[in-house]
Amino acid sequence: MSNGPIISIRDLKKSYHVGEVDVHALRGVDLDVARGEFLSIIGPSGSGKSTLFHIIGGLTPPTSGSIFIDGQDLLKMSETGRTNLRKKSVGFVFQKYNLLPTLTGRGNIEIARHIAGRNGEREPWFEEVLELLGIAGRLDHKPSAMSGGEQQRVAIARAIVNRPAILLADEPTGNLDTENSNAVLRLLRDLNDRLGQTVLMITHNPEAAAYGHRLVTMRDGRIVN
Repeated sequence: MSNGPIISIRDLKKSYHVGEVDVHALRGVDLDVARGEFLSIIGPSGSGKSTLFHIIGGLTPPTSGSIFIDGQDLLKMSETGRTNLRKKSVGFVFQKYNLLPTLTGRGNIEIARHIAGRNGEREPWFEEVLELLGIAGRLDHKPSAMSGGEQQRVAIARAIVNRPAILLADEPTGNLDTENSNAVLRLLRDLNDRLGQTVLMITHNPEAAAYGHRLVTMRDGRIVN
């Protein structure tokens, strides 16, 4: 395992062509994230946070610059390579949960394992995680029978079941009340502390951002602190 940063970004730029206008979503981002760090990225809408996350997660390629994720050069990856990155190295937690409504909580977790080619018995550490998340007794329910907080906890379990090197959390408390928001944030921090899980979280909320080890602010496609 490399002792260097798990994410290393230099002069990263991303532009979109919308009609006759070029939209510069990222304007030269430099960022290193240490293995095992919990990094919060905060900034207003349009600051480039989501674009940066989509690039780190292999969902969209940058226009220029360099980005290494867990030792892999993203710019040299094929689409198949980026798909494998998403399967094995990066987990996603979204604001809207994105659970499949026809599957139980257990089914939503198992399909993530199946996509990554990991069938058979789950590893013992994951049973402990389910207890930590407080959903071990809710896995046979479908999302419609769960609260928002329970759905987000299932989404977190699905994101980490394959033990990815990096967990990307995109406004993970945006649809939750204060009590459930605090519970989810504590869980993310606990997973980071117990498993050494590298966590990157984007948020508009300074109180949520305070759960991270370090805070980075973005504005107009740049990191400003």
